[in-house]
Amino acid sequence: MLKIWGRTNSSNVQKVLWCCGELGLQYERVDAGMQFGVNDTAEYKAMNPNALVPTIDDAGFVLWESHAIVRYLARTHGAGSIWPKDARVAADADRWMDWYHTTLWPSMGPVFWNLIRTTPEKRNMALVEENSKKIATSFGIVDAHLAGRDYIAGKRFTMGDIPMGIAAWRWFELPIERPALPNLERWYKRMRERPAYAEHCMLTLT
Repeated sequence: MLKIWGRTNSSNVQKVLWCCGELGLQYERVDAGMQFGVNDTAEYKAMNPNALVPTIDDAGFVLWESHAIVRYLARTHGAGSIWPKDARVAADADRWMDWYHTTLWPSMGPVFWNLIRTTPEKRNMALVEENSKKIATSFGIVDAHLAGRDYIAGKRFTMGDIPMGIAAWRWFELPIERPALPNLERWYKRMRERPAYAEHCMLTLT
């Protein structure tokens, strides 16, 4: 059985769990990271030298990096559904997964950590304000892209929606000002209606 190491409040672990939910995959999950430890053990580092979560073991195949895991599971179990058969549609979904890493999350991270995982007296609110504006700009790009589209890569839900859905939950739950982005909000409503998203992603931010 597929084994997943990672805590449920990790954004990167949530990507993998949501993907498994969409694919109907059974798995065993081991709490790891932050208060649970495990990821700092020699045994874990032998699997993942970065000592981060998630890591999976699929019948002896060990893989880390959340987007690589999502792509692997989608390709293996979701060909024609969340892994598009059309190479151009797949490339489009893939592009937005990379864009999440290179553009969106670098701004989301400082806001999330300061407002959720830092005590009020230690928060860098100047950094929060600066990066909140960057996030708004980035999500404005997503909003424009979603005009006339139901999902990130077109008419159907794909792996490309997964990282964006993780970021969107935090964007809409964080106590920050947000511009009106109607296409993004319409898409986000679709995400919230997906049972696997509700189960694995719509959790209290901690």
